[in-house]
Amino acid sequence: MQRPWPLTIRGTGAVLLGLGCLLLASDQGVPELLYVAVLLLAVVAAALLSLYAVRRADGMTRTVTPEVLTVGGQARVTARVSLRSAMASSPGTWHDTLSPGLGWVRPPAGDAAPDAGGRGGTTVVAGGARGVFPALGSSLRGEPHTVDVDYRIEGTRRGVHTLGPLAVSSTDPFGLVLRSHTLPLVTQVVVAPEVVDLPALSDLPGEAGGTRHTASNELGQGADNLIPRVYVAGDSMRRIHWRASAHRDELMVRQEEQESTPAATVVLDLSTGRFSTDAMRGAGLDPGFERALSACVSVVSRLVREGYTVSVTDADGHPLADPIEGGDLTAVETLGTGFATLITRRDDHLGDLVSRFVGAIGGPLVVIVGRFDAADAATLAPVAHHSSLPVLLSVAPVGEALAHAAEHGWHPAAIGPDDDLAAAWQDAVDRGVGRVLS
Repeated sequence: MQRPWPLTIRGTGAVLLGLGCLLLASDQGVPELLYVAVLLLAVVAAALLSLYAVRRADGMTRTVTPEVLTVGGQARVTARVSLRSAMASSPGTWHDTLSPGLGWVRPPAGDAAPDAGGRGGTTVVAGGARGVFPALGSSLRGEPHTVDVDYRIEGTRRGVHTLGPLAVSSTDPFGLVLRSHTLPLVTQVVVAPEVVDLPALSDLPGEAGGTRHTASNELGQGADNLIPRVYVAGDSMRRIHWRASAHRDELMVRQEEQESTPAATVVLDLSTGRFSTDAMRGAGLDPGFERALSACVSVVSRLVREGYTVSVTDADGHPLADPIEGGDLTAVETLGTGFATLITRRDDHLGDLVSRFVGAIGGPLVVIVGRFDAADAATLAPVAHHSSLPVLLSVAPVGEALAHAAEHGWHPAAIGPDDDLAAAWQDAVDRGVGRVLS
């Protein structure tokens, strides 16, 4: 926004003093005061001319690294500003506007920038980032000055947010005139749900866990017909050929066993009735729905790292993303980006899970739901026994609903906004380990 009065306090004082001298010179007949008045007014006029007639902004670029943030994650912003001026200027200030959902990571007092992790005593400030704009020399005969403005931002709310416009204010060398350049470039920033590092699926045999499960395809009879090969990361420890390993002095596995990637399904219930109505109005407005989204992406990330091919669907079977192959963490990031603007819908399809999963025995099934009551537990009772690891995560369980779900074979846990998501996941998985190993 352009200032209505371009002069600083010093410049305003110089003009008033010059006008006073001019009046006194005319009234008292003192020519020296006339010289002083002309000099003061001329200096102010020259300062105005240098900043408003000759100085101009040639443009700017803004980059954000990484391009996609998660809630609570940070990114570095670099705004490159090009300015041309006939006269040198004193240090000024800059201010970059941040929309709600982004916060400026203000460095600790006395430091130019936060530490490598972006924290170390820093605070997150809403509204905009600001700092000191350096002094510039004259560029009348040379190239325009290019100044890089660096700062860090933090995603505070899921959604698509904006940076800009950027305002740069500077004064003339005498500090008489202040001019602000507003550079209207606006940059979009995507803030995805928070991803929590969940504990690994340990000690789960076969399809219930591990990075791979095997389907034996014997090529011949007896151990003499086995074809060993060198062990590679991801091979099942059950496939190690100990005699060949001892002979070769390195781990060997049985070649004739063909590997296949196990499948898992993560169901995210998008029913508005199970969350608050804010979850349908826009991204980042309902803490419960935000926790459900965070749990979904975090669970998918864990299962993908375990080697599962993961399908992510709504309760009615509608896919929320393409199936993600085991180990494809880039696709997990893409899933989070797609969830940046996801909202709930009005209808309730949690009961549709019964017809989808009772037909066969499948791999891990993780159901993430908002409100969950005893009637829902009874409805989903037939599903649990058709999964090798049925996990149910509820943001808002009602009464003894989770206990009822556990009686039907589910491994439930509460994941409200105040609950520890990693601990809840560990508790549910530990129950699954006990069931599979018993």
